[in-house]
Amino acid sequence: MCGVFGVYGHSEAAKLTYLGLHALQHRGQESAGIISTDGKRLYAHREMGLVQDAFSPADLAGLPGSASIGHVRYSTAGGSHLRNAQPLAVDYARGSIAIAHNGNLTNAEELREKLEARGSIFQSNGDTEVIIHLLAMSTQRAIEDRIADALSQVKGAYSLVFLTEELLIAVRDPMGIRPLVLGKLPGADAPNVVASESVAFDLIDAKAVREVAPGEMVVIDRNGLRASLPLAAAERKSCVFESIYFARPDSKMSGATVYEVRKNLGRKLADEQPTPCDIVIPVPDSGVPAAMGYAERARVPFELGLIRSHYVGRTFIEPEQSIRHFGVKLKLNPVSDTLRGKRVVVIDDSIVRGTTSRKIVKMVRDAGATEVHMRISSPPIRWPCYYGIDTPTRSELVASSHTIEEIGRYITADSLGYLSQEGMLRAVTETRGFDRTSSEFCHACFSGEYPIEVATPSKTRQLPLLLV
Repeated sequence: MCGVFGVYGHSEAAKLTYLGLHALQHRGQESAGIISTDGKRLYAHREMGLVQDAFSPADLAGLPGSASIGHVRYSTAGGSHLRNAQPLAVDYARGSIAIAHNGNLTNAEELREKLEARGSIFQSNGDTEVIIHLLAMSTQRAIEDRIADALSQVKGAYSLVFLTEELLIAVRDPMGIRPLVLGKLPGADAPNVVASESVAFDLIDAKAVREVAPGEMVVIDRNGLRASLPLAAAERKSCVFESIYFARPDSKMSGATVYEVRKNLGRKLADEQPTPCDIVIPVPDSGVPAAMGYAERARVPFELGLIRSHYVGRTFIEPEQSIRHFGVKLKLNPVSDTLRGKRVVVIDDSIVRGTTSRKIVKMVRDAGATEVHMRISSPPIRWPCYYGIDTPTRSELVASSHTIEEIGRYITADSLGYLSQEGMLRAVTETRGFDRTSSEFCHACFSGEYPIEVATPSKTRQLPLLLV
């Protein structure tokens, strides 16, 4: 996951970055950081936790200058520690530079071993620091060329923003796996903001201009914007799961609003997996648009049968005497009067291990539903992701070793239906305004077709992505 943001040429750059990170909070909740420059030096502040908790007015006042970059983190490589919080910043022979990264490098361990053998000393255990060391060791003179030289040696997914004393640079990997967009603040002559998603621009009244192209480097300085394509060309493979789950529904990706894409996934799901029912309910919040699309196509009422608490923190006090399904009940509560006596279709975006879905089905049934049918607006997740999504190992993915019928029995649903891979790709590409073809997606988590070789698949991270 993770979210990146950058702005150049504004007197309150750090405050705008703070607001941009607020809008990207859904992409990472472990740590937040901002680095700014006044043209002479870099200033940094990083903390664990949410954006609003990580920065006080005094913290932001200590980040002067007219350019800054920021990062919200969900760890996929490296543990959840302050030393791994980004943006990272270093001083080297040619000045200072900071970096914020969304994605995962698939050859990071191999490169790290080589760099350490040559004397490099690492301060973090994440993969992003590899890029810093490669950049510092480059023999190129211009910073753009040093970055291009470093990135020519790495493999994997990366949407990056760099900040030096004098300029801001944004780069996207040649396959465009993770998203990155350019925007323009009011009164600016050229695009001067960059973010993981367009929704970050709305809060600061910036206008989305275009995506950073796969393999493109964008440099923003006092002379405006200049763009180049310094990285080897590759077939585009943007992550399809961004549209299914990660991105905020009010973001635009590839010309279409994510909200409309998810409604279309629900419509296609209703076409492929119909069942007699009285109401359709979502697992909030990510399942809401797909449930709306399903209900619309099935001509069945859409209801909010599960209410989500938005105030669940990272820690809580659990009763000593066990309460069944405590973790799920802390987040979701059924509306019994809506569910009682009804044949219910429950819509969710995915099933990872199946344990949460099992608890939700029982919760709905205990609230009085006569039938509970589970419908998933994506195909079964059978393979781990190595490109910036912290999915479990393959042995922990329930769909990797069980049939749909077996999963249905495990979660105790009256029936279980997934959207097919073909249906998913059609639903996304047929959404109004969408300007990509089905061949331009990475869907390795569903198909096992990895577009980039994975050097160390056995080292997949163990922390699960909480999808449900």
